[in-house]
Amino acid sequence: MAQPLLLDPQTVATVTGIHTALTSPADAMEAESGVLALRESVRIHLGTPSAPVRDSPLARQLREMLDDRLFESFTIAEAAQLLGAHPSHLVRAFSKAYGIAPYRYVTGRRVDRARRLLVDGHPASVAAVEAGFHDQSHLTRHFRRVLGTTPGAFTA
Repeated sequence: MAQPLLLDPQTVATVTGIHTALTSPADAMEAESGVLALRESVRIHLGTPSAPVRDSPLARQLREMLDDRLFESFTIAEAAQLLGAHPSHLVRAFSKAYGIAPYRYVTGRRVDRARRLLVDGHPASVAAVEAGFHDQSHLTRHFRRVLGTTPGAFTA
């Protein structure tokens, strides 16, 4: 029988991640992906798992879209509409094909771009905007999470 509470650590971490992402308008895709992951957790908890994912061409199309629009802000819902898929299916297909959630893929690519700009001598504020981050603090938060250091410490 389904219980009204989900207390497993993964679900709690997902909800915490959603709340953190909602503090920054630039993290809309991360918040949206968290909500979709939470939806899947609830479905499994209620005994209604989603259909198996078998759509690597769809994952490839999303990856191409993410690469083409890497420095733009858009949502999974917008991508799903353009690709003719449900947002949850799109995230599951991408995650299964590449082993990473779409928002983490975008964040990693943006951090890599910022890192290269910093190496080329650009200030962190410029690197942040050029790499698609909302501002320098947004870059710093993700830079630290991905690379384990801040942009300032990295350039020093």
